[in-house]
Amino acid sequence: MNGKEVSQLPMRKYDGPVQLIESEQDLSQAVRVIGSEQIVGLDTETKPAFRKGEYYLPSLIQIAASSAVYLFQLKRMGFSTALREILENPAIIKAGIGVADDLLNLNKVFEFSPERILDLSLIAQRNGIKRSGVRNLAGRLLGFRISKGASTSNWARPELTQRQTDYAATDAWVCRELFLQFQEIGFLDSKGRQDQST
Repeated sequence: MNGKEVSQLPMRKYDGPVQLIESEQDLSQAVRVIGSEQIVGLDTETKPAFRKGEYYLPSLIQIAASSAVYLFQLKRMGFSTALREILENPAIIKAGIGVADDLLNLNKVFEFSPERILDLSLIAQRNGIKRSGVRNLAGRLLGFRISKGASTSNWARPELTQRQTDYAATDAWVCRELFLQFQEIGFLDSKGRQDQST
């Protein structure tokens, strides 16, 4: 599917509950819900760098469970213990797109040893889909397009805009939806493993 074809698809965004984690109570509820999931969508957002030599660490982690998307603003409060518990939990598959750099940079914020992180773009490429970014995969496999308009906004701001919240939640939700679609079409088996014959 080319860019023109994707641009003609209907636009969608995540329209379920979004929980911005602002208190210890929010955090314990999020950890409990995410901990009970078998598969979550995972993404991060980083303040963009426009000048040479400029560099920022991730500002936001988004985790999509089946019932809600949870947003963790990393400067808001101490999330390292809770997020480490999730990212290192071998019982939860964390599905993302192009996650290698995300994990590398996240490890500079707090150290963790990732378990069961699945990069959907690599699986798509192994199955013959060359254009394996989130927008193209959503168009090709889910039948809708998603906005990328807020991607270069300031993710380090203390208060996220509604546009940023929608964008961040949608990206994580789409990763979870794509994982389920990958299972449906046979890119992954029922346990989230790749067919070794492909």
